[in-house]
Amino acid sequence: MSSGKVTNTKQGNVSSKTNGAGGNRAVDIYFAKYAESHQNSTNEAIHFICIPLIVFSLLGLIWSIPFPYLKFLGSYNGVFNWASFLIAFSIYYYLKLSPVLSYIMLLVLFGFSYAIIQLELWHKAGGPALWLVCLIIFFISWVGQFIGHKIEGKKPSFLDDVKFLLIGPIYLLHLILKRLKIKY
Repeated sequence: MSSGKVTNTKQGNVSSKTNGAGGNRAVDIYFAKYAESHQNSTNEAIHFICIPLIVFSLLGLIWSIPFPYLKFLGSYNGVFNWASFLIAFSIYYYLKLSPVLSYIMLLVLFGFSYAIIQLELWHKAGGPALWLVCLIIFFISWVGQFIGHKIEGKKPSFLDDVKFLLIGPIYLLHLILKRLKIKY
């Protein structure tokens, strides 16, 4: 009994259904499409540096957006912010694609959150503002990404489908697990 798989690779649209006869999962199809524009080893190395920095910086930029005081949160005010919603949305999306990769990504995001809190503390002690640090990191990393794709000679995947902005981080985790021979 095959549940069928809907794929439109020209536009990068993939349903989450899999073929009961051993077809690829949606995440595998996304990874294959993403890999098409990430074959050059220099581009891949640049991505291993820049993608985590872009994710970190975006998380920090969104974290920097003032969040309203909500009385019902009580002592949890300050714990929740706009980045909390970004984390929840991305982990839910990843969970639908691959539970193992979503759990690992959650741990990565917790680590990034800890680093962002440290940057906030540094700011309180006289350091630069979190948003400024994250904006600089974002700009440098984004330029790095485009340099990588210039070297690769292919346009970034997200120009075809914005979903690939979310696929990039777990694609890197997938490569690490693949090298370690760990199934995801």
